Amino acid sequence: MDAPVISVFALFPGMTELDFTAPLEVLSRVPGGQTVLASVSGGALDAGAGLMLGGLARLADVRECSILVVPGGYGVVRAMEDEAYLGELRRLAKGARLVTSVCTGSLLLAAAGLLHGKRAACHWAWRELLTDFGVTPDPARVVRDGSVLTGGGVTAGIDMALTAVAELVGKDVAEAIGLALEYAPAPPFDSGRPETACPEVVAIVRQRLEALGADRRAAVARAVLRLRA
Repeated sequence: MDAPVISVFALFPGMTELDFTAPLEVLSRVPGGQTVLASVSGGALDAGAGLMLGGLARLADVRECSILVVPGGYGVVRAMEDEAYLGELRRLAKGARLVTSVCTGSLLLAAAGLLHGKRAACHWAWRELLTDFGVTPDPARVVRDGSVLTGGGVTAGIDMALTAVAELVGKDVAEAIGLALEYAPAPPFDSGRPETACPEVVAIVRQRLEALGADRRAAVARAVLRLRA
C-alpha cells in the first residue's frame, strides 16, 4: 500500500490567506491524505484578512512530509530574516517528494537556498527579485524544476496544488478534485496578468505595491549575503 500523502504548510505571520487556503482546499481532498498546518512557534497565528488560526503544530515537531507548501504575503520580509523558519524549510525539503510555493513564497524557498540554479515562478511584481538568488524567473503560472513546483501569484496556488496532486497520486484524482471544486475559471475581467490588463490598471497596482519594494529588496540583499557566508 502506498504511504499517505502528508501535506505540510509552513506558515508565518503576515502571509496572504489565499496563498495557503487555496492549495489547502485541494490537498485536503486527497484520499487518505493528511494535512499539517505548522509554524515556528505553533499555537495561534494571525493568518491575515482577519483570519486567526489556532492549534498549529510546531515546525520542529513535524518529522516528515510528502509535499512542503510555502505561501507568500506581506510577511515575507520578516520570514526571510527568520533563520529558524528557513532552517525548518531546509530540513523538511530534504525528505519531501515535492517542495512547493505560492506567490512570493518562492522568495522564501530561495532565501533558504532551495532554488539556486533553478527556474521558478513568483508574483509578477516581484519576479525579478529571484535573480539575486541565482534563480531564473519564469512567468508561467506553474513551474516545475526537478522536485520543486512553484506557483505564480496568489490564485495560482490552486493550479499548483492540482499539478502536485496529479504528480503524487495521479491525474484522475486531480481531475476529480478539480471537478468537485468546480474549478472552471472564467474571470469577469481579463486583467489578471500585467500583459492583459490595461496600462492604467497596471500603473495603479504597481504604485500600490511599490511601497513594499524597498523593504523587500533590502531583505533579499541581506538573505543573499547570508547564503554566501
